[in-house]
This record gives sequence, structure tokens and C-alpha cells, in this order.
Amino acid sequence: MTQSPPALEVLPRDLSAYRQGNVGVDYVHRFESGKPGPHVLINALTHGNEICGMTAATHLLDHGVRPKIGTLTVSFANIDAYESFTEAAPYDSRQIVHNLNRIWSPEWLDGTEDSPELRRARILRPVVEAADHILDIHSTSQPVVPFWVYPSFERNAKVAMAIGRPPVHLVMPDGLGSGTPLIQYGSHGGPDGKGVAMVVECGQHFLRSASDLATAVTYDFLAYFGLVDKDPAAPTPEPQRRFKLLQTHVIQSEDFAFVRPLIGFETFAKGELIATNGPDEIRAPVDDCTVFMPAQRVIVGREALYLTQPI
Repeated sequence: MTQSPPALEVLPRDLSAYRQGNVGVDYVHRFESGKPGPHVLINALTHGNEICGMTAATHLLDHGVRPKIGTLTVSFANIDAYESFTEAAPYDSRQIVHNLNRIWSPEWLDGTEDSPELRRARILRPVVEAADHILDIHSTSQPVVPFWVYPSFERNAKVAMAIGRPPVHLVMPDGLGSGTPLIQYGSHGGPDGKGVAMVVECGQHFLRSASDLATAVTYDFLAYFGLVDKDPAAPTPEPQRRFKLLQTHVIQSEDFAFVRPLIGFETFAKGELIATNGPDEIRAPVDDCTVFMPAQRVIVGREALYLTQPI
């Protein structure tokens, strides 16, 4: 399984000017309106090569966006991975050691292991804990249609449906299945939580369209909670398509292989073979089984694919 070189339309920029934050944490900037309202966190670069989040976050800072009500926090998460980027190996800067979007559990954060990602997550804990609502901006290795990802709580679905772009939703009834993402940290991961926490996957990492969508959705998200004015030119929402996460498979063997090349959103009939994972077979558990985010490289311990069904 060989990953094709991507089109590098948007590349990393020097973020050193944003290092000095104002909450005692590097690369975290907070702006208070002085008026009652929610605290919204816009989080970028959970993965170092997901450039669109950087574009959206720097747009807010460069344009001096300030909340009309409540509080706005803008965070750049995995700076170490981001700064490791090279055009020769653009996929390798996703992380240094750990996936920063799988370690937001007490077992990891309070454990004894160490890595750049764990150190950063531990520093960012109070930043995440302070937020009422979280938008975590991501992108995909393949140029598939953009989509939301969120725990299947009505509070999350309501916001995604109201914003309307992107029009595809990956809904997690039982978590991600391969660790704890940032959007499920603390109260955001439970049914009694009051805040919204969502990932937006904006398209292929380095495409201009992904950065444009990330910026637009960031403004949509802030407008929904009243921190900025709604864009009168925002498009009318398209019909929404929702998918329920059924299974998450992790690569267990160097011999992992799909039955055919996949980029995402392919469908399989119940029982149809999708991949072999060492001695194990991965078969579709239902009809119309839809693949999300199939791995493009065999790396043992990383996710192979997510199996879903339309809702």
C-alpha cells in the first residue's frame, strides 16, 4: 500500500509570532468580550500536518477577530509535529510519538508515559476544561468529501445540522473505538455534558479548498454561539447525510491489505471482505457498510479504517 504524493497547495508557515499567548500556555490566545456568553475554543493542529486548522486559526488572529459576547480561545495544539514538516515527507508530521487525538483519558494524562504529545496534552488540559464549546479542526489524507465527527448526543447533532456545512456527519454512539479524542475529554464525552464538542474534517490536508472550508466553518461555529455575526452570504445548507460508526479496526500486522485500493466512502455488502489484518479478516458487518478514513500506509498500531452505516 503506497501513499500517493499529495498536491501541496497550502504549506505550513512560521508560527513563532503566535508563540507568546496570554493564558500562560504557548500558542494559546484568549479574548474576553466582557459580556455574558459562552466560552468557545477553536483548536488547530491536533495533528501537525493538518494545515487547514492553522489557516483558520491564524485568520482569526491576523484579522483581530474578537467576540461580541462570551470568550474566544484560539489554540495551536501539536506545534512540535507541525514544525517537523517537510515537503519530501508531508504525511510524517502527523505526530511525533503519540496521536494527540487519542490520549484524552485519565489513563494517559495521569499515567507515567512521556512524549511530546502527552506533555502538550497535559499542558492544554486547563485550556480544554475551560471551554464550553469546542471546534477541533482536522483534515484527511485523501481528497474525500468533508464531514463532521461527534459523539451522538443531540446537543452536537443540533449544531452540526444547523450549520449545515459540511453536509456529512460521522456519529459516534460508543466513542471512537481506538482511544479518547479531545472532543470526548471530561464532561464533553458524557450524555450529561452541556457543551458542544465536534471535529470538522475539511478535506485533503494540503488543498486550498480544505483551508477555505475550515475558515468558513470556524466563523459558522462562532456565529452559531453569537460570538460573531452570521455571514449573510453563507450558502443554503445541502441535504444532510449521517453515518453511524459501527467498528474501528487497528492495523495489527505488517501484512495488512485491503482487497482493493480505498480512499473513503466506498460501500460493501454484509459479509463482504474488505481487508485482511494478519490472520484476521475484516468483513462488512451490515449491508451498505460505508468505509471512512481507510489507512493509506501500513503502520502497526494505527487505525486501519472505520466502518459505518447510513442513518
